[in-house]
Amino acid sequence: MKRQKIIVTGGLGFIGSNLIDLLIKKKFEVINIDKVSYSSNFYNVKEFSKSKYYKFYQTDINNRKKIIKILENEKPTAIFNLAAETHVDRSIDGPYSFIKSNILGVFNLLEAVKYYVKKNKKFKLIHISTDEVYGDVLKGRSKENDAYKPSSPYAASKASSDHLVYSYFRTYKLPIIITNCSNNYGPKQHPEKLIPKLIYNILNNLDLPIYGDGKNKREWIFVNDHCNALIKILKYGKLGEFYNIGSGEDLNNLNVCKKLFDLKNKLKIKSKSKIKFIIDRPGHDKRYALNSKKINKKIKWNKRTNFSSGIKKTIKWYINNLDYYKNLKKKDITQRLGKNG
Repeated sequence: MKRQKIIVTGGLGFIGSNLIDLLIKKKFEVINIDKVSYSSNFYNVKEFSKSKYYKFYQTDINNRKKIIKILENEKPTAIFNLAAETHVDRSIDGPYSFIKSNILGVFNLLEAVKYYVKKNKKFKLIHISTDEVYGDVLKGRSKENDAYKPSSPYAASKASSDHLVYSYFRTYKLPIIITNCSNNYGPKQHPEKLIPKLIYNILNNLDLPIYGDGKNKREWIFVNDHCNALIKILKYGKLGEFYNIGSGEDLNNLNVCKKLFDLKNKLKIKSKSKIKFIIDRPGHDKRYALNSKKINKKIKWNKRTNFSSGIKKTIKWYINNLDYYKNLKKKDITQRLGKNG
């Protein structure tokens, strides 16, 4: 039986590479499109880079002509769009790249898809977004039909992309689905993000930098659970719909540090790291939380990995893959971003 061909954009990144790994294991053929930026890492695809079911193209989703050519040559049945600038702190220091990738890039991708679907009717675009588009959620949990109130340039650029994607469904009848996921963690995540940065610092005997009072709360989902949800949405999701993907597990940054310190002791990691509170970043939302009942009920998806289990798998991966850091610039790991507007 011929394998279904899927494109993943941003496949050298954290979620993209984990998704590709799972897709190949589930008997799909995968084309990875990545522009190769600072957060791209070829180490992330080393397990399957020689597979006959994997192919890589280096290009930006802003390059509409190249994307159209790839679509015409490969004839995929779906695209998972994970190509995006993602780190909030970087968006505070330099918003332009977020506008270029997350809005203009999505526009050019949509235009390429609009051209492609005229001849290829059996096709879906799954656009992957974030819970941050809903903004601060002090009480309750965000539902798919709640208003967007993004707080950072990053979140605003993702909110814009969601609106743009949905407008192409309504206006041009493009076959799209939009997903909004909570904070991911797991293997292969760039150490600019909280959990891999804390793990890096513990392994290198550095203090753990925590914004403000450390009580900012996030909903944490293990990356494999997110990827399983995306594949289920590809199979069973309804076109034009939004789906929240969350774990229901909310932890503040101090809770995360405590879990990592407990693991450090259990795994006998020699480190004198301690928490170091630093000046908060501008516009830092206190809490994100998703209502994921729609995907639980309509798609029959539920998380499989609780935080205690997932964080243990994560720290063990970094301990066993120290070469991962060799492809990254040290300043991209250690520098403080998002200090000023």
